[in-house]
Amino acid sequence: MEIKRYFALARRWIWLGILGLALGAAGGYFASAYQTPLYQASTRFVILRAAQTGSADYYAYLDNQQLIQTYIQLINTGKVLDAASQELGYPVTGASVRQIPDSQFVELTVTNPDPQRAAAIANVLVSILIQQNEELQAVRYLKSEENLQAQIDQVQAQINTLQTQIDEISTSTVQKQLEQVKAQIDPLQAQVSTLETEIADLQKIRYPTDEDKKLLAEKLAALSQIKPVLALYQEVYTNLVVLGEPVDNGANTTSRLDQLQTTLNLYQGIYLNLLNNLESVRLAKAQNTPNVVQVEPAMVPQSPISPQPVRNAGLAAAVGLMLAAGIAFLVEYLDDTLKTMDDIERVLQLPVVGYIAQIQYDSKSEESVYVTRQPRSPVSEAFRLLRTNLEFAGVDRPLRRILVTSAGPGEGKTTISVNLAAIMAQGGKRVTLLDADLRRPMVHRFLGLPNKVGLSDLFRGMLTLRQVAQPMEGEEAMTVLTSGSLPPNPTEVLASDRMEQILQEAEQGSDVVILDSPPSLVADVQVLASKVDGVVLVIHPGHTAADSALATLEMLNRAGARTLGVILNRIPRERADYYGGYRHYSPYYSGYHYYHDDTDEARPSRMQRLVRKLSPFHPNGHKSKKETTEAADVNKTQG
Repeated sequence: MEIKRYFALARRWIWLGILGLALGAAGGYFASAYQTPLYQASTRFVILRAAQTGSADYYAYLDNQQLIQTYIQLINTGKVLDAASQELGYPVTGASVRQIPDSQFVELTVTNPDPQRAAAIANVLVSILIQQNEELQAVRYLKSEENLQAQIDQVQAQINTLQTQIDEISTSTVQKQLEQVKAQIDPLQAQVSTLETEIADLQKIRYPTDEDKKLLAEKLAALSQIKPVLALYQEVYTNLVVLGEPVDNGANTTSRLDQLQTTLNLYQGIYLNLLNNLESVRLAKAQNTPNVVQVEPAMVPQSPISPQPVRNAGLAAAVGLMLAAGIAFLVEYLDDTLKTMDDIERVLQLPVVGYIAQIQYDSKSEESVYVTRQPRSPVSEAFRLLRTNLEFAGVDRPLRRILVTSAGPGEGKTTISVNLAAIMAQGGKRVTLLDADLRRPMVHRFLGLPNKVGLSDLFRGMLTLRQVAQPMEGEEAMTVLTSGSLPPNPTEVLASDRMEQILQEAEQGSDVVILDSPPSLVADVQVLASKVDGVVLVIHPGHTAADSALATLEMLNRAGARTLGVILNRIPRERADYYGGYRHYSPYYSGYHYYHDDTDEARPSRMQRLVRKLSPFHPNGHKSKKETTEAADVNKTQG
């Protein structure tokens, strides 16, 4: 498709584009106007991973990214949302959370019809996330802290007991303390055995993961904390065993008091060691707990993010325009009708011998020979060009019989036949117009002639051609032979030898016989095409399908007909340049839209008359009014 065709399509369908643009914009605007305004509040927080030993590598980076994604998913869990709903007093739905690229920052966005609630929900969700993070990490070290705290409480109680009973040494007291120390030693020994077994298993792993290394370090640290405490408890146990011997004299009492004081000192050492271990556990918990810190609180939004009527209207208008363009191109793509001279030459490989514009009648009563009623109109000039083209087509082989047909009904073949016959008569030829459409004749209606007798009556041999033929008023060189009564078998009648005799009789009294035939949908055309010297095919641009025209041409070729060319009929006046006919062949079709008849109502303005008078292409240019009238009379009589 040429670029000019795109421009022609755009001009043809511009109304649809404007309609789609207007409907899309209006629909988008009004749809936005009825939507509930939504406000958006955003807050940012950072997730700082706990301090780690070892060098930072790609695996540490992946682990950090996984941690961030874990916290992003944690925000939309039911536990966090329920806690936020309980704190705020109204339901909290899920928020939009995303990680800011190439950073540890996370952006939390909340959309809500209430701007105050949007900001409050965003801030509360972050605070709940911080609380949940601390609770989740505390569970990991909770058991160790509880065990150490219980041991500290027991040692504190034992120290208090020793201090109150340091002067009251007895076997029962020592035995009771032995039992307490034994109760402390047994679980410590069990823990040491378990830790040594687990450490040995972890050390056997050939390719340990980061989690395995981390767990091994924790086990070793716990073992290093428990062994000194166990050693102290064992030393206390030994001292108590010695202290439990019978008291025989004062020397033994002094010795036992010294041992009891030593035991007290050992308990105090155990107490200090347990306190150190508890602080170490708390420090480890603090070092291994990721920190969630809110760096930018959510502010109350001042304007809604949606709807945006102007933006939505623009987008909807663009969509409407694209849909309209798509519809236009789809219609053009599915349209297989013949429109231009290029289409005719490409599909039918026939020349275009005539370009006839749409003839406008004020009423049905004015349907008549247009070239006689408006001899100076551009339409009449187009018929003169058609006459000239047909004369050139008959230079080597004279055209005595010309058949006018079309691919389908309603394409204006009768209009072409009547006006072509009249314009040839104006050119000085004797013309006989024969209505060979014995199915739906139309010639007598155009000419306002009676149709009581006609062509069909000649087949019965009752009348002669001279008796049936009727003269044309205003055109003395033109004779009309109407159809007459309609026969029941028009194809057989037209194919008879009598039809050939009638055509020969018509040739004797005229120079050209023009036959108006039915459309090619019936077999009458094929019969008539074999009896004439030439056939012209009438095509209505934009309405005649290419397949129908091609089928008609093939039918004519099978009948051995000589197809002279194609006449483009009923070309819209406002789109004459689109069909490529008028302005190319006749210079003063450029004034076609304002100059098409000689009536007073349609008389051009003074400026238009001046332009036409000065135009060198106009046949009456540079002539006086008298000369113009005389030239018109000569054209009327001599064509």
